[in-house]
Amino acid sequence: MLKEFKEFAMRGNVLDMAIGIILGIAFGAIVNSLVNNILMPPIGLLLGKVDFANLFINLSGKHYASLAEAKAAGAAVMSYGVFINTIINFIIVALVLFLIVRQVTKIRRKPEIAPAAPTSKDCPYCYSSIPIKATRCPHCTSELKPA
Repeated sequence: MLKEFKEFAMRGNVLDMAIGIILGIAFGAIVNSLVNNILMPPIGLLLGKVDFANLFINLSGKHYASLAEAKAAGAAVMSYGVFINTIINFIIVALVLFLIVRQVTKIRRKPEIAPAAPTSKDCPYCYSSIPIKATRCPHCTSELKPA
C-alpha cells in the first residue's frame, strides 16, 4: 500500500497540482497585502477616513472603540469590513485568473488553416479523376477546356 501511495504521489499530475496550490497560496498572500495595504487605505480616505478592516457590528450590547478591542474582550461581532476586503481580494484574484486563462487559450488556439487547393478534377465525359492541369483525359482521350 505504501508503494502504491508513493507511485501516486510521484505522478506528474499530483506534483503539478501541489506546485499550483503553493503558488496560489503565495499569490493570495500578495493580493491580500495589495488590498489591505495599498487599495483600501485610499478608498477609505476618499469615503471619509474609513478603515474597512475596522468596520464591525457589535452583537454583545457593550461599546467597543475598535474591532481589536471587541475581539480582545471576547464580544460577538460581525466583521463586515473584513468581509468587504475579502470580496475585493476575490474579485482581484478572479480577474487575474481570467486574464491568465484568456491568454493561455489564445496561445493554445490553433491557427486556422486555409483549405488546400485541389490537385485533381473529374473528366466531364467519363467522370474519371484526372490531374487539375490535364488538357486531355487519359481514360477517354477527350479534349478538356483549360481551367
